Amino acid sequence: MNIDFLKQDFLEDAKSVFGSDYEAFLETFNEKPYRGISVNTLKITAERLKELLVYKLEKTPMYKNGYYIDSEIEGLGNNPLHHAGAFYVQEPSASAPVSLLDVQEGERILDLCSAPGGKSSQILALLNNTGLLWSNEYVKSRSQILLSNLERMGARNFVVSNCSADTLCDGLEGFFDKILVDAPCSGEGMFRKNHDASDEWSRDNVKLCAERQLFILESASKALRAGGMLVYSTCTFSYEENEGVVSEFLKRNEDFAIDEIEYSFGRKSDLKGCVRISPLEGGEGQFMVRLRKSGNEPACDGDYKFNNNENKLVSGFIDEVFSIKPSGNIEIIGDRAYIFPENLPKLNGLGVIRAGVFLGEIKKNRIEPAHALFSAYTKEYFKNVLNLKLNDERVEKFLSGEEIDCENQKGYTLLAVEGVSLGFGKCSNGRMKNKYPKGLRRV
Repeated sequence: MNIDFLKQDFLEDAKSVFGSDYEAFLETFNEKPYRGISVNTLKITAERLKELLVYKLEKTPMYKNGYYIDSEIEGLGNNPLHHAGAFYVQEPSASAPVSLLDVQEGERILDLCSAPGGKSSQILALLNNTGLLWSNEYVKSRSQILLSNLERMGARNFVVSNCSADTLCDGLEGFFDKILVDAPCSGEGMFRKNHDASDEWSRDNVKLCAERQLFILESASKALRAGGMLVYSTCTFSYEENEGVVSEFLKRNEDFAIDEIEYSFGRKSDLKGCVRISPLEGGEGQFMVRLRKSGNEPACDGDYKFNNNENKLVSGFIDEVFSIKPSGNIEIIGDRAYIFPENLPKLNGLGVIRAGVFLGEIKKNRIEPAHALFSAYTKEYFKNVLNLKLNDERVEKFLSGEEIDCENQKGYTLLAVEGVSLGFGKCSNGRMKNKYPKGLRRV
């Protein structure tokens, strides 16, 4: 049995968590880790994606649009449909916490610890371009990865911030209907696929994680409206970081209670209403619980003061490019234009790095469009569309940054693959000048 890399203290703690299933849990370290994807229904249906992908997808019980994939599959990130945001590569049990959120269209939701963006992308798809998703990440470098991923997935009604939990939630008191706290943890659920992760594990680190998790939960509680829902989750097995944190939080916050529900996945915890997923239940490792705040009050209204900018260049560009005018407010900040969602709160002092869709830069006498604009809207929105089959050699050339043939198109043109928005270029004389961002291109 290949468990020599696991520390003895971890094994002792795991024995107390898994009890009679401990030996079966250890046996899973001889098996390959689970892998999966979540379908982005903003861009494609699950049925259509299954038709286009050459490998088998098997439904998971954790999320309605989640699928297992074979552990031997390589190069998923290079698939053009991945570049286009049709799916997100996501370990199956990691998709489960969003199922507990029971996302409804029109809601305002905070994903407080959200990088790299898998759970945020699920929430976006379930909101279906309504309401508002606020995705926050404390580590600055990871917040940029988060933004890039959400743009790829076609985000519109969203905010991305790089802020501490307490500062953010103090500034957004009572603003959200639902909050997801997928807290930083000791990562025991990562050990099967990354043996090196166990090197950083220690009981001291578990204790530090639990203290930080409780602090984040306390902060999050302030941003939730009365009657709102908070889902707490980790990707670790530690009792101290899971049931221990939840129990302590409930002691300190009598206005919260566990929202007991029936689960179609995982194993029940000895703390009623909590659920765990381990390799024995078809995932690498996840703990989660749904908490409800007492009372019943609507979320606070947004008080962002829109500038309602009038700019002939921007208006002319929208008329030139779009057949369906995007909804939202055009906001011009410096030389950049954005399409902001409705009902935003004040953004100052909250580390916001993006709100809404980046439309483009205002040059002296023209607009330089942003890639995010063409990723955010489906092909029906655009006047000029070059829709290519997945096996068209021009798709590969486009992803490598090359110019391609564009038939009878002229001007700024959406490039779609199998109907899914991928990027854009500028067409002239039968050729498309490539505008796919250099940082996203295949090398």
